[in-house]
Amino acid sequence: MTNPVKSADRTLDILEALATAGPLTLAELTRRLDIPKSSLHGILRTMAARGWIAAEATGRFRLGLRALQVGAAYLDADDTVGLLAGILDELNARFGEATHLGRLDGADITYVAKRDSVHPLRLYSAIGRRLPAHATALGKALLAARTDAEVDALLPDPLPALTPHTITDRAALRAELAEIRARGYAVDREENTEGIVCVARTVGTRAPVTDAISLSIPRTRVSATTIPDVAEALAEAVAKAASAGRFL
Repeated sequence: MTNPVKSADRTLDILEALATAGPLTLAELTRRLDIPKSSLHGILRTMAARGWIAAEATGRFRLGLRALQVGAAYLDADDTVGLLAGILDELNARFGEATHLGRLDGADITYVAKRDSVHPLRLYSAIGRRLPAHATALGKALLAARTDAEVDALLPDPLPALTPHTITDRAALRAELAEIRARGYAVDREENTEGIVCVARTVGTRAPVTDAISLSIPRTRVSATTIPDVAEALAEAVAKAASAGRFL
């Protein structure tokens, strides 16, 4: 592996910090990234001139329009997003609940497409949002497609808890992944967000599998048949797309 170019490395660190934490001041960026103010100021000035960041009246810096344009171009060029658009629409129309396409990226899952719930009470989500894979149905479905050794190498230690229901014990997670492999779908029972239940299934658009689709439902709207009904609908949707030759 070649040594990274320091200025490029710092530029990417700034973009990732602003994407994760939101607007930050020069001092906050300096502390967070350990970049000297003199160097940071010059990089920020260049990034602002190119439209990658913008300065607010409060003295904070935020992502600029160029970042949005590049992010949108990524989605426009992504075949999987286009291939699964119809599936997300159909599931959303059938259940009226939030529907997501998620992609495994390291130890996290990232939302790359979504359809909002029709109900006032719904899960908050945003395209580009990253969440720990072990704490989501999308992530657990994709982790279950890997061996326990691969999962151990992928996930951090200790496993962070997002709610009191998040599985943080590695042995318990292995047992959960074994169940997912056996039944073919994953369930998040308030492990990501309290009050929200999610069901997910992988879709074989890449090898190894990196994508999954899910429905997220407030616990108050979950009946005894909801999870199996959603799991069956997800299986039917994936099979329909596979029969049309869209998947590997």
